[in-house]
Amino acid sequence: MGPSRPVGCPLHGNGVDPTGLVGRRIKQVVASWHVFGGAPDGPLDVWLIDDDGACTHITAGSDWCLIVEASQPSESYDMAEYGRIEARPVNEETPLAGHVGERVIAVREQVEPRTGRTGLDLVFASGTVHCDSGTGDLLLTS
Repeated sequence: MGPSRPVGCPLHGNGVDPTGLVGRRIKQVVASWHVFGGAPDGPLDVWLIDDDGACTHITAGSDWCLIVEASQPSESYDMAEYGRIEARPVNEETPLAGHVGERVIAVREQVEPRTGRTGLDLVFASGTVHCDSGTGDLLLTS
């Protein structure tokens, strides 16, 4: 009999089981963007922070997997001539912003056999947010 969860990314491992988000109320969403000479690009990362203060980090891996791990939001930092990474709470910049204060009622993973998790649907009472890494970047759509 095989594992009950799909095998994770060969490079980044399994991360955390995203079904652990079910039942959690999202208190805040923090995201990071690459800012270089104008409008921010991204988000590169998002962190879902629940009522208990637990943080779930979602980002795209270098091999196009979707990383889901437990970690605190990063700090903003300067990369000199390459711009700046800006990390801050989201307002309306991502589809996740509209679900702050709601509970996650279901999650669905999409898995590619060679790279592991490539997508994740976060289902809320008011709608679904799809997190995807299929282009090598984190994409969030509702």
